[in-house]
Amino acid sequence: MAVIPLTRCQFILPFANLHSSVGGPTASLLAKFQLPTSLEEKPHLFVPLLPAVRFAVAAQDKQGLSELAFRAAQLTSFEHLSEVTRTRIRHAPTLLVALQHACRWASLEDTTLQLWMEPCGASINVCSRLLGTDGVPRLEMSQWLQNIFAIHIVRQFAGANWAPRVIAFEANYAPGIEVQHFWPNTRFLSCQKASWIEVPLELVGLANPANDTSQAPSENEPQPIATDVISVLKLALPAYLDEGGLSIMQAAEMVRLSVRSLQRKLSLAGMTYAGLLERARFNNAIRLLGDTEIKIIDIAFSSGYGDPAHFTRAFRRISGCTPREFRLRSRSQHVEINRPVSSSNDDRR
Repeated sequence: MAVIPLTRCQFILPFANLHSSVGGPTASLLAKFQLPTSLEEKPHLFVPLLPAVRFAVAAQDKQGLSELAFRAAQLTSFEHLSEVTRTRIRHAPTLLVALQHACRWASLEDTTLQLWMEPCGASINVCSRLLGTDGVPRLEMSQWLQNIFAIHIVRQFAGANWAPRVIAFEANYAPGIEVQHFWPNTRFLSCQKASWIEVPLELVGLANPANDTSQAPSENEPQPIATDVISVLKLALPAYLDEGGLSIMQAAEMVRLSVRSLQRKLSLAGMTYAGLLERARFNNAIRLLGDTEIKIIDIAFSSGYGDPAHFTRAFRRISGCTPREFRLRSRSQHVEINRPVSSSNDDRR
């Protein structure tokens, strides 16, 4: 089966905001490509990358927006990276260690992102590539962000005005005058074996001027891995819950299978699609119950339940207690609330 790359909603937001700023019908265009319309409410949730690229291309073409990916990249910052990645970089004693962390944990940003470093004379190239995107046109939409985030990492050590001498794209992309004016001392390359930026060797030993002294994340923290149908759906379904969730037909289309093939794969894993969707709803609910002060009725709607009473019944069936009881218990006992659904209750539907 083909790899299904996923990206975080955070990375689609700049494109959507630019499209909206010129009066584009952003919600309807997102819906056309089966993307959530409330991106700003779920920046760290995952959605399929290729529909996101098609959305960006359509937004640029329909509104006549030149260099949309470049403009979107300018709206991003170091803070757009995942919290875990940012914390590791802030703890890194040198730029080299920070880049090593970024390479190791790249899938926290895009599930199929590969990031690595290659020595090249008096510099190193920080390279990136997305698995599962071979032959996809207009990938500069994604590669601008891949390169700009490597630049943001270097700037944590080299200063906010640092710019690479070379920015390279895997895509067949030639930057326009607007881009060249913004990066006057940077050379652009296209049709490379990967996207990359050039970093002088003298920078990699730079000490971190803003080293955070708080506790660093565990090196054993799991990464989002989406190499099979079930893993892809587990990561992607939460982004759609507040909009009613995905039908099994939409889910099958997302993972490029027929409905029957999807049902067969789920059955081999001892699951049904209804059970998988209910698991996503339950996990979303316990996350909100344990981490926020959101009203329970709002948690019900956010988790895809149109009726709060239905939410309470479903929650009690899975957990053995009501949402309110669960919230009180988690607060009083300080228990870990992000546990999986009990296998005995997964798919009894």
